[in-house]
Amino acid sequence: MTGPKKAPTPRKAAPKKAAPARKTPARAPEPSARATPKAEAKAPPRGRARKKPAARKGPSPSDLLGVLVLIGTASLAACGWMKQGGQDSPETKPTGGPAGQVTIRFLDIGQGDAILIQSPEGKTALIDGGRSGDRMREYIKDLNLDKLDLMVATHADADHIAGLVPAATLKPRVFINNGLGGTTQTWERLVKNLQDAGSTFTKASNQTVNLGSVKLRVIAPPPGMGDGQNENSVGVALQFGTFRALMTGDSETPETEGWLAQERDDLKGPFQVYKSIHHGAANGDSAAWLAYVRPENVVISVGTPNSYGHPTKKALDLYKQAGARVYRTDRQGTVTVQGSGDGTYTITTDR
Repeated sequence: MTGPKKAPTPRKAAPKKAAPARKTPARAPEPSARATPKAEAKAPPRGRARKKPAARKGPSPSDLLGVLVLIGTASLAACGWMKQGGQDSPETKPTGGPAGQVTIRFLDIGQGDAILIQSPEGKTALIDGGRSGDRMREYIKDLNLDKLDLMVATHADADHIAGLVPAATLKPRVFINNGLGGTTQTWERLVKNLQDAGSTFTKASNQTVNLGSVKLRVIAPPPGMGDGQNENSVGVALQFGTFRALMTGDSETPETEGWLAQERDDLKGPFQVYKSIHHGAANGDSAAWLAYVRPENVVISVGTPNSYGHPTKKALDLYKQAGARVYRTDRQGTVTVQGSGDGTYTITTDR
């Protein structure tokens, strides 16, 4: 398997299979967050019964991890790396924007999501990891990755976290999830690997993470969601100057409706790049949601063949009606976006 092609840097002239550079004034926000692993957080997963533990002496690893979550999060906030809570007002367009480019790779991981973000300063974040640990190991090798500053699991389904297990060996500084622990051995392996790596576990709670000059706003699930993993997906809104991108895992209609009811500035478009919700499922994107987000380009992370019928005709029709260009990892391989601080960008594909 070969790694993705390196994206070109020109501002307006796009390479073969590349979308032409656009300059779009963006209303810059900085989103929200909340997350913690299953049995490793002090509070049990919301809405799930927890067996009474057997009598023991001294604190358990779970108890100690709960303390580390609080201490680690506080220390990250104190040093300015992470800003907790609240909604930040959109930024006005800076003159020229920050230097360099942010690179976002929507990895061709099969049926699942895996998004690698690299700032101009070399800071890295991985949002989800796909279903295949082997494919993620190949990307780690091909892209010469030797560290992660941030890892986000939008939710605990296997097609989003299996690849995070080997990625945990890159010792991510912080791990963020939705606070609903998984129930699979894959989840348990992920938690153990992250503990061994010394990662700080943090629940998505509307925080902003500074990835060098790139701001990642972690979007917490709105109140009133049930216990399902999909409708509690964590969102991430990226901002680099006036260039913006939005990724929201496998969110379903109740979650997007909840976000719309909050009238969040950090979710208000336009977004130059947007990841299709739930691989283009029928219960993901809606006309009202897309009218709010206003995506210029939609990337569908999907495998072939898949038994789910993804992407659905309903979703594809919605993207067409929204006037967005569509990219698919099952047909075009890894989709690489390079965004500049002035809002221009280029998009290239593997094939």
